[in-house]
Amino acid sequence: MHLMDNFLMYYLQRFDKYCFEVVLHGKSHIIGEGKPLFKVIIHKDIPKKELLASTSLALGEAYMRGDLEVEGDLFMVLAYLLKQSNQFSLDRSAMSRFLHPSEDKKTQREEVSSHYDLGNDFYKLWLDPTLSYSCAYFKNENDTLEDAQRNKVHYILEKLHLKEGMSLLDIGCGWGFLLIEAAKKYGVSGYGCTLSHEQWAKGQERIKALGLEDKVHINLIDYRDLPSLGLKFDRVVSVGMLEHVGRSQYERYMNVVESVLKDGGLFLLHYIDGRDDKNSNPWMRKYIFPGGTLPTLAEIIKLGYDGDFHLLDVESLRRHYYKTLMCWYHNFQAVKDKVAAQRGETFVRMWDLYLCGCAAAFYIGYIEVHQLLFTKNVNNGLPMTKWW
Repeated sequence: MHLMDNFLMYYLQRFDKYCFEVVLHGKSHIIGEGKPLFKVIIHKDIPKKELLASTSLALGEAYMRGDLEVEGDLFMVLAYLLKQSNQFSLDRSAMSRFLHPSEDKKTQREEVSSHYDLGNDFYKLWLDPTLSYSCAYFKNENDTLEDAQRNKVHYILEKLHLKEGMSLLDIGCGWGFLLIEAAKKYGVSGYGCTLSHEQWAKGQERIKALGLEDKVHINLIDYRDLPSLGLKFDRVVSVGMLEHVGRSQYERYMNVVESVLKDGGLFLLHYIDGRDDKNSNPWMRKYIFPGGTLPTLAEIIKLGYDGDFHLLDVESLRRHYYKTLMCWYHNFQAVKDKVAAQRGETFVRMWDLYLCGCAAAFYIGYIEVHQLLFTKNVNNGLPMTKWW
């Protein structure tokens, strides 16, 4: 056995909670006890330095290149590995440029663009017709993905206790679907901000097609510049955007919301969180969401109370996001040949790993997604019991 083979097998032995087979240079090895649940075929050595710097990055890149193949259910394989994430190597000094990127406006604009400006045509291939790219809400067992995305939007709008004539700000509004639905159903005036030119362009197209130019406005603007507009809103919502601002900016983000929300107004924050403040995946940050960080629930609640926010409700939608991601993954499988023809096999394998890995992470509780509902200062005019 090669010296590198010795190290690799020694290294993989740490993941022995579940039995699996490793085929390396044509030779089979069994990790763990019992009947193997899946097979990992390694076609090319994975450098020791890379494994020790970051397990997730080294294995993820090997999978993307095709140097590592998996025989078995990719979702279950990733779930088994993530359940043993305490065995992952992570050299924070070696990975510092991924774990601690710049969080200035220019850098964040580039980071957002790298993911969300892949093209509306790409996202149309596997998202539902609403182009909602966040956790759906499955009220019924037989809900389609589109049903669940519409459920999610209207569930949020109900929580916001909207009334005709109110103003609603959506920070990180995506393609504008939530604002459009709010204007149509509740007669509110909507204002959205995004850093993605592709999302902004599609949003403008939708608004014009529905004749809502006087009710809904979407601007290409950094959330940090919102106070300079001098606008105040009755309600603020933000869905899946907080994860992009960076840990050093969480306090500023909450301060911005506080400054643009009217006294007594409601703020609904829908975001992904980690179990601790060190929950950061170098592979995800290099290839999927550059600069992305996951706050903890405790961090955000504390920041709310450090300011003028009062917490009304906390709800976990973890299992809903698992199901959402599996819908996206299966949709993506149906179009992967078309995507491969346009973007290459490495991109497809990267996207497979992203969608399946996130689904597994939510399924095992490695990460969470919460909706928090705040008021700015005390609002005794709201119903005393839940109105949604």
